[in-house]
Amino acid sequence: MKNQHIPVITLDGPSASGKGTIARLISQTLGFHYLDSGALYRLVALAAMKCGVDAGDAPRVIDIARCLNASFTDVSTLLDGKDVSDEVRAEACGEYASKIAQYPVLREVLLERQRDFRKLPGLVTDGRDMGSVVFPDATLKIYLTASEEERAHRRHKQLMQKGINANIAELVQALRERDERDSNRAASPLQQCADTRLLDTTGLDIDQVVSRVLAMYANH
Repeated sequence: MKNQHIPVITLDGPSASGKGTIARLISQTLGFHYLDSGALYRLVALAAMKCGVDAGDAPRVIDIARCLNASFTDVSTLLDGKDVSDEVRAEACGEYASKIAQYPVLREVLLERQRDFRKLPGLVTDGRDMGSVVFPDATLKIYLTASEEERAHRRHKQLMQKGINANIAELVQALRERDERDSNRAASPLQQCADTRLLDTTGLDIDQVVSRVLAMYANH
């Protein structure tokens, strides 16, 4: 794999496990680049939704992915030059992204784009298959998880901060269904590989998790 000398830290795990927040903070602390792999799928989802394309229409979804005009800054996610950071975090967009992520061809289309983020001095990335498929030679692989209840409360807090009403019980059910879909899909399923370190963040605050990840990297 190209650029093997460039360090990569991967944080994989289920939805709402906090991996995006942690990955961004780790990248800032180390001065590394950051890749939110899920945002790429959410951007495809958002673009398809804006075009009125059904998630079951794989050929059209894949065509949209091939022409996707997406970019990232330290604080923003851009689609066609427009800041869509809030739109891609909406639950409907996440559900759509989880469905289309099952398409093998779509994953192939986005694979090289993800690997292109591997640049000096290093990369921190989060997703579902970063350590297992996209960067199998990563310097440090972490599987970040938490209980369903804690993940649902975190997602609820995020949504309420954005003024979006949500029901905890419905969020638990949605997370459970997404976990099952992500874990059982044929293409690049969510999984903890043998060379991946497990980090359960239930009961831990953000600073505690960041400290543990940094300690893992320092002692890798």
